[in-house]
Amino acid sequence: MTGGAVVGDEKTMISDIRPIDEAGENDLTFIANPKYFKMLQTTRAAAILVPPGTVAPDKNLIILADPYVAFGKLLAVFYPVEHGPVGISPDASIEEGALVSGEATVFPRVFIGRGARIAKGAVLYPGVFIGRNACVGEDSVLYANVSVYANCVIGRRVILHAGVVIGGDGFGFSSPGAGNEKIPQVGIVQIDDDVELGANTTVDRATMGKTWIQRNVKIDNLVQVAHNVVIGENTVIAAQTGISGSTKIGRSVIMGGQVGIVGHISIGDHAMIGASSNIHKNVPEGQVGGGTPFLPHKEWLKVEISKTKLPEMRVKLERLIRQVEQLEAKISKTSEN
Repeated sequence: MTGGAVVGDEKTMISDIRPIDEAGENDLTFIANPKYFKMLQTTRAAAILVPPGTVAPDKNLIILADPYVAFGKLLAVFYPVEHGPVGISPDASIEEGALVSGEATVFPRVFIGRGARIAKGAVLYPGVFIGRNACVGEDSVLYANVSVYANCVIGRRVILHAGVVIGGDGFGFSSPGAGNEKIPQVGIVQIDDDVELGANTTVDRATMGKTWIQRNVKIDNLVQVAHNVVIGENTVIAAQTGISGSTKIGRSVIMGGQVGIVGHISIGDHAMIGASSNIHKNVPEGQVGGGTPFLPHKEWLKVEISKTKLPEMRVKLERLIRQVEQLEAKISKTSEN
């Protein structure tokens, strides 16, 4: 299953997967972080997934390039997700003209609007709303109370956790703070294959065109994606991040939690953004950094280190100011004489 090499007893039986400090004599565990290597000697696990170069006499090891990836694959085997029987509940509300595969799973209290299309293998939990002409691709899972507004497109194998809203109006008003005249939001949201969005994340529809989340993007809980944002494939975004309108985020970007991004800027491919950063201008490809405002990594570290020294620096500054004042007074007095 993992492609690993066994060092030890290949006939050892495994009944479960557990953390290294809780694993028993029938359990499999793993080590991916070096700080846990000391627990190799004390764990009771029947076998351990480990990286190359690991040596542990009297332990059964499975050597892998990436133990954490293998751990994830095996969790899916030991704990498969079961969504219930395939079929459409009679308590679902489906408008005439909607196309719902008989091989989908549609729970009670689901609403599917006219012209919507639900592909085979899709799972819609109770309270899901699918607007008119929206599409949900094969094997996608929409958990309880997800809303997909009209005309939005959900790809294959997409996971939308509870409370996600796809396609709410973008925040567009003329004369803000005065007339607040609403600008109609007539675009859509397109979510490509293998995307996962955490609970209560929201993705606004475009003013025109589309808000686009590309293949294999993973977004945490409570993230706001505004109108006309584009997020490149394989990007990962942690919780409570806010992305303002028309921002373009590149491929394979890694973004910490509580990041704030202004609109109409670009973040380059493979950039890494530290938690709680505020970004007000373009970030070049491959840039690593953080802070408010966002700074390259080395500059950011210097600023953060300086913050811890501010009380000491203040005392020294006040002392210097007093010394200068005393010196000026002395010079002034000497001049008068």
